Amino acid sequence: MDDIDRRILDTLRRDARTPYTEIADDIGVSEGTVRNRVDSLVDAGVIERFTVATSTGNVKAMIEIGVAMDVNTHEIGDRMVEWGEVDFVWQVSGEDDIVLVVDATDTGGVNQLVTKAREQEEVVSTKTRLILDEKMG
Repeated sequence: MDDIDRRILDTLRRDARTPYTEIADDIGVSEGTVRNRVDSLVDAGVIERFTVATSTGNVKAMIEIGVAMDVNTHEIGDRMVEWGEVDFVWQVSGEDDIVLVVDATDTGGVNQLVTKAREQEEVVSTKTRLILDEKMG
């Protein structure tokens, strides 16, 4: 990955709908170069998906989860990512092992997800943090 790829990724992180012609103009390459580079980044698995960030008015939160020592965090993460209001599942280092980033209609929805997490036999602890403000970088 070179500087052109990084500049394309920076633009797409801010707005995945940015037209390739606009990206090309901004970084000084042709539209075909941008298209080919994006295709290559997708094929290489660097770009995993294109997504939409929304402002739903919902309650967003992080649910930090500690699991037992003998747990395969990939497996539990694969299960949790399928839960309806979960946007992301992060495996993290530190005090906790998994962080769920959720977008629920209200605090009751967040609480239901916390309860569902606590019902998993592998889970030994949870902490919940409401997200008060969000900026895209």
